[in-house]
Amino acid sequence: MRIHVVIPSVGRAAILAKAVDRLADQTRPPDGVVVVVTGSDDIAGMEQSRLRPEILFSRRGSCVQRNVALDHLADGADVAVLLDDDFVPARDYLEQVERWMSADPAIAGIGGTLVADGILGDPIPFEDAVARLDRGERPVCGIWERESLYGCNMAISMAAAIGLRFDERLPLYGWQEDIDFTSQLARRGRLVSGPQVAGIHLGVRSARSPGRQLGYSQVANIVYLCGKGTMPLQHGRRMLTRNLAANLVRSLWPEAHIDRRGRLAGNLLAVADLMRGRLDPQRAEQL
Repeated sequence: MRIHVVIPSVGRAAILAKAVDRLADQTRPPDGVVVVVTGSDDIAGMEQSRLRPEILFSRRGSCVQRNVALDHLADGADVAVLLDDDFVPARDYLEQVERWMSADPAIAGIGGTLVADGILGDPIPFEDAVARLDRGERPVCGIWERESLYGCNMAISMAAAIGLRFDERLPLYGWQEDIDFTSQLARRGRLVSGPQVAGIHLGVRSARSPGRQLGYSQVANIVYLCGKGTMPLQHGRRMLTRNLAANLVRSLWPEAHIDRRGRLAGNLLAVADLMRGRLDPQRAEQL
């Protein structure tokens, strides 16, 4: 089984270099590592990594960059492991992916279970994540079926994903692109998660979409995906209501690491566009 790791990245050269180097510790080495960036500054310091990844260049955008890698690997990989540059996998991550995929050909995708997620609070230092994983810290849970996967880490069967790509109408950070892609993948096979495939999402804040852009996407992308049929309407309504309420309330007492007022401004602009019949996810790029 040919397992290749894909890491798209923009503007986070230091963390990207650490992420690539971490892959050298895998108990089952990757057959290849593909890094997709927008310029040479994104890979500064990569020469210090113990691995030598393939470097592909692309225009900016999570969906675009992942598609460049999937097209590149179309005939050369059996499994593509898509990782954010701030995701730290357990040492046996790839070994477990291969074990699961080999045991059940009906598996179309595997989502690694998170030991911790820094996006929910303060970012987690890289070295702390490595230490926690290397001493065997794992989530307490069983194996369960998924309807979609969390985009910070997922392994997909290339055979199941033939002809399937990320929607490039979701620009920049591609908010909710993981639900869109993997809900379609779920129609072609099983999506599963369990404690054996695990890691930590650092939640690095740098180079993420500014608050105004993200706020617009929080409305526009949900409306678009519900209309497309890849996000359940009830789920979309719940997420939309939660985001609007959180940004409204927290804009009065914002967290230090979240631009709540920018997000709220983006939310309101998107709602206004929706009412005028001109809502478009790609408009976020212009804000």
